[in-house]
Amino acid sequence: MSAPSAPLSLAPSASPAPSPRRLRSTARAMLRFSEPESWLDVGTGDAHFPLAAKELFPYTSFDGLDTTLHVEWARLVERIEEAHVGPLTDPRITARLRARYDVVSMLHHLPQAPDLRDELRAAVAVLRPGGHLLLEAPDPRCAFAALLGERWFPRARGLRLLPLDDLRAELESQGCTVVVTDRRSAHLPQDLSAALALTLPTSLPSWLAAPLLAPARALDHALAPLLRHTRFSNTYRLIARREAPTP
Repeated sequence: MSAPSAPLSLAPSASPAPSPRRLRSTARAMLRFSEPESWLDVGTGDAHFPLAAKELFPYTSFDGLDTTLHVEWARLVERIEEAHVGPLTDPRITARLRARYDVVSMLHHLPQAPDLRDELRAAVAVLRPGGHLLLEAPDPRCAFAALLGERWFPRARGLRLLPLDDLRAELESQGCTVVVTDRRSAHLPQDLSAALALTLPTSLPSWLAAPLLAPARALDHALAPLLRHTRFSNTYRLIARREAPTP
């Protein structure tokens, strides 16, 4: 059955969809905890992650939040149940969603937030006590970041990068306990091909660039099983539990 048509402003994003296999791997990290009733995916876009996570959590209600109208399209095609448009730090959104969710996921969203600490504070606020924050972000202390410098893709994009230890300290200051950290499973095989793409002239036609980039992409994927076990792993995953306030 084809997806329902929608106005142009609600059309799905034209950007490539993340790998469903990788998204399921991320969702699988939450299987060690009890099945959540409600889950908010922040920066969800077309809600590819909730769609993949539903395969593992069929009884969970997934909602999505995004600053674009893609989240409304995701609701129309029933990838999520509720769509929230706007920044999580909007006081109206935070107040409406306060203490509502068992899980809040932020996958490569935090580095794009205007204020990392405000974004984390809002994410913790919409969690129920005992709920979990699932977060993935580029690791600015990985070996690729040091080796490639300004050609390391997250740095070249001008993202706001927070080292894992700093993120842990910030969450602990907000009443959370970090229960899982993982660099191995979260690694993205893209560093060499992305650095080469940034090196090539922007005027180079795609039909010339593609054959040059293909070997680098292949090398990224071939090395990934080894590199994910080393300091070259470029992404970390963190799960933190919001503790109940002390009476």
